[in-house]
Amino acid sequence: MSERDMPVRMEGRLDEPLSRWLWLVKWLLLIPHYVVLFFLGIALTVLTVVAFFAILFTGRYPRMIFEFNVGVLRWAWRVAFYGYAALGTDRYPPFTLQDVPDYPARLAIDYPEQLSRGLVLVKWWLLAIPHYLVVAFFVGGGFGGEDAGWNGPGLIGLLVFIAAVVLLFTTRYLREIFDLVMGMNRWVLRVAGYALLMTDRYPPFRLDMGGAEPVREPGPAAPGGRVR
Repeated sequence: MSERDMPVRMEGRLDEPLSRWLWLVKWLLLIPHYVVLFFLGIALTVLTVVAFFAILFTGRYPRMIFEFNVGVLRWAWRVAFYGYAALGTDRYPPFTLQDVPDYPARLAIDYPEQLSRGLVLVKWWLLAIPHYLVVAFFVGGGFGGEDAGWNGPGLIGLLVFIAAVVLLFTTRYLREIFDLVMGMNRWVLRVAGYALLMTDRYPPFRLDMGGAEPVREPGPAAPGGRVR
């Protein structure tokens, strides 16, 4: 399986020009989304448990549950891209689970026709532990929480804040920061797709920077997954 066929694919287009001050109030503008995503997150958790048992006994992820869960992740990524995981656009995110082709932030996950019934028992916790440590460093307390021993600001948030301050005074978003932040967000979303049982393809330990998915030549499969 080539890297261009990564099952979890996300993109974010820096939507310039950006307002130099709007980022100061986006937290307020996004409150309706946060409320909806809270309940969608509960539904995603419950349905992932249902999918776990379906995969364990049948080797298949129920298609309707899969599409719903992808939609929740897609919605969350649009909100994150508009908000403080990127500040990449001033276009308000739509309230929909569906893909919006002309929106600057998009997410797609390939539906797996067959999944390992044994791997589902360990991939979301044991195999993903190294990635959880990296993701906790990227997103900070929002991922691990106080009980997990990581309660500081994440690297993504810190870099986005620096970019926002520069934007405030120069009206420019530093491209180098944007590309790095996108690479970290891409890492987080790949881990999310794996941890939510949507793929058996183990996420690569690689920072693929930039707004678009990289195109690479075929390489060896990573441990813990299988080539499909």
